[in-house]
Amino acid sequence: MRRLFLPTPRQTNVLLTVGFLSLGFAFYVRYLVIEHTPVGLACEAGLGTWLCLIRKIAMGLFNHSVFGTVALGAAGLNLIRPSVVVFGLGLAAGGLGIVLYNVGLSGLAIALLLLSLARPAIETV
Repeated sequence: MRRLFLPTPRQTNVLLTVGFLSLGFAFYVRYLVIEHTPVGLACEAGLGTWLCLIRKIAMGLFNHSVFGTVALGAAGLNLIRPSVVVFGLGLAAGGLGIVLYNVGLSGLAIALLLLSLARPAIETV
């Protein structure tokens, strides 16, 4: 019987850290950079700080559904060939996408990541 794809306890701790950091950063960007009115007004007036740069980049990425697309691509790849690194990439992109307005694709990606835990692991020689 082949063993299922299941990260080790150390890998699970790293994946938890990646997931929580991506969610924390996404909440910061959404609620304190994008939706915060004084920051938005200052950036629209031409302020050239790193906060305005982050705001501009994040808005460009979620307007083109980059977070959801990357999460879905990584989750699909992880479903085909499970890997902890690809799982982490999909988890981070999915967390960013769910908070930053790419809920549809990112939700599907998270579901595929959960489904990939039932796949057989890669056999190492």
